[in-house]
Amino acid sequence: MSKLRAAFYTLGCKVNQYESHAMMSAFEEAGFTIVEPEQEAEVYVINSCTVTATGDKKSRQALRRFRRQAPQGVLVLCGCFPQAFPDQASLIPEADIVMGSKNRGEVLQAVQNRLAGADRLVKILPHSFGEPFEPMKAGNFHSRTRAFLKIQDGCERRCSYCIIPDARGPIRSKPLEDIREELALLGAEGYREVVLVGINLSCYGLDLGLSLTDALELACHTPGIDRVRLGSLEPELLTDEMMERWKKLPGLCPQFHLSLQSGCDATLQRMNRQYDTAEYRRIAASLRSAFPGCALTTDVMVAFPGETPEEYRQSEAFVREMNFARTHVFIYSPRPGTPAAQMPQVNKQEASRRAKAMALAAEDCQHRFLQTQLGSIRPVLWENRSSNGLWQGYTPNYTQVYLVHEGELGGQIIEAELRELYQDGCMGRLADG
Repeated sequence: MSKLRAAFYTLGCKVNQYESHAMMSAFEEAGFTIVEPEQEAEVYVINSCTVTATGDKKSRQALRRFRRQAPQGVLVLCGCFPQAFPDQASLIPEADIVMGSKNRGEVLQAVQNRLAGADRLVKILPHSFGEPFEPMKAGNFHSRTRAFLKIQDGCERRCSYCIIPDARGPIRSKPLEDIREELALLGAEGYREVVLVGINLSCYGLDLGLSLTDALELACHTPGIDRVRLGSLEPELLTDEMMERWKKLPGLCPQFHLSLQSGCDATLQRMNRQYDTAEYRRIAASLRSAFPGCALTTDVMVAFPGETPEEYRQSEAFVREMNFARTHVFIYSPRPGTPAAQMPQVNKQEASRRAKAMALAAEDCQHRFLQTQLGSIRPVLWENRSSNGLWQGYTPNYTQVYLVHEGELGGQIIEAELRELYQDGCMGRLADG
């Protein structure tokens, strides 16, 4: 008898990617074969994102597509969308199982019950203060050279536009001993780089009397792991004392994703962000001083409610001043139940215009940053061949490097000279040849 097949469709952040891999590992241990979402399967799991309305739409579209693909299959909708909007999610007819972001460990059993003839299940458990960090291990990342390790969950910041505190609950952290155990497994399995991720990563350890630095030091001293990278960081929680400890760590990648959202102080205040541009500027300067040549990456929202043309211009000017290596630009999306949804909205045409203009500013910054990398020799973690046959990989500061090479490079860290700009990175050649 052939094995049952399960496919996973993941939307959103690196935390979601980690959690999907954890579910995949559980399904594999139970005897399922993991296949791509485009392939035929008996089970399809949609791990949803609800940061924007687009994420909700993609989840609905995926459910409809998979139902056409597998009329008798078991379809699961889990993650942030059902947790934040349980009434909407529970009414989606294509979903046989609807669960939230709190009980992913129960998805496998729910699927097995459904395959055995159980009724449709809607089980969305509420978050509560004091709840523990949900234990899970991602295991095999299926040929990736980089592994994600979720160490933190939840957020209590309550930015005026954000539904994530409802979707993810209060802050909670993975115990150090559990992190140590999972790091050891990843090192033994041959992953050269580990990315520490969380919903509000900077808050790691606040519930345990620890700090992000404690987890970072543990990761950087794990045998077999050559690189450690940090996920998205809230800037106001970074201190000079942390940076002094960080710069002494072997293998810490000098690339820091500092969430910005807006480069205008008036907009940041309406967003209920916990910093202003002066503090952000100071933190960015401290990182660049502690890690010369580091890459700062960010995300920027345009057309936040009430954003005037002058406020937009201030934001764009600040982005150009910061000269980010990469910037994710996105348009504000109203989320029901948040204060910003009740504020005066910017019309869609103007929002689109600002997004295009900000994207051009971001491209200019990226181009200037990449220019500074040319002529340098950097260690590159080579990952795979792209569709055009070129090898591709990343330097410690997350510069993407492309290379013409006939041999096998996957999973190796080999130095390359960065010679010219190519697409969103640099074309290189191996330093020894």
